[in-house]
Amino acid sequence: MITLWAPDGVGEVRRGDDLADLLLALVEPVDGDVVCVTSKVVSKAEGRVQAGDRADAVARETVRLVARRGPLAIVVNRLGLTMAAAGVDASNVKPGRIVLLPEDPDASARALRSAVAARTGVNVGVVVTDTAGRAWREGQTDIAIGAAGLTVVDDHAGRTDPYGNDLLVTAPAVADELAGAAELAAGKLRGRPFTLVRGRGDLVLPPGVDGPGAAGLLRPAGTDLFGLGSREAVLAALAGGAGHRLAFGSPADADELAGILTGLLGAGSEVVRDGEGLCVTAAEPRARWVAEVAAYAHGWRAGRSAGPTLVLAPAATEES
Repeated sequence: MITLWAPDGVGEVRRGDDLADLLLALVEPVDGDVVCVTSKVVSKAEGRVQAGDRADAVARETVRLVARRGPLAIVVNRLGLTMAAAGVDASNVKPGRIVLLPEDPDASARALRSAVAARTGVNVGVVVTDTAGRAWREGQTDIAIGAAGLTVVDDHAGRTDPYGNDLLVTAPAVADELAGAAELAAGKLRGRPFTLVRGRGDLVLPPGVDGPGAAGLLRPAGTDLFGLGSREAVLAALAGGAGHRLAFGSPADADELAGILTGLLGAGSEVVRDGEGLCVTAAEPRARWVAEVAAYAHGWRAGRSAGPTLVLAPAATEES
């Protein structure tokens, strides 16, 4: 059985406040509990509240634009998180103030875990939560942006289901599930920044072992199938250049790209293998341009050419 407590009684959190003191005044954790704490109060305690323009702060916190629709910008921020407005928030603070995400949410989680252990002798896991949208679904849910002392992904590889089927890719993001459950218990407007989760001690790591943190939930660069919005992907492919190449992932297989180009270019053009590369004989200038754009979007680039024949090679091969 899993139980969750999201206690009342936390007032306005200010810079320098001790989160462990605030937590322990409200709950008595036991070994194996998981403490979920909102990033908002972590940021307030760490002095991440600022005066200033939100748009300017978003620009400073942004590493790469993923997609934009009117005033909404989805970006990769300095923490590697893909979020609306880089996670910069202007809610639950005085007008004219903004809240940045913690400088290092995993370090914040480690600090809270260590403080709880030092004052109580209890071994807990800690999750720092924040709200994010999902690419395919309406609404938002809380996710783990920081974690300590916790298994963040429960990889089922090597296990079998009750019917004997091998589980190859099943890997529940249990830290995110705990964050979502905590938000359900605490609510958004009730002033309950802490949630104590009991019943998943199997996910809590031994004392002194903090684990990979929520950074372990981030996809490595180039492996995200949705590294750009649909419009932005088209524009990036047309513009070419190295700036967006990683967002398209690793180079496609030569046979895969050859099939794509054959379908795109149609009659009068020819695509043949040339060692590790491809030779494209374009029937007209537009077909050559289409081949270059499609090649870029699949991790390839144009190399030498001879007359109407364009030679393509995987980008990594040419760069090495």
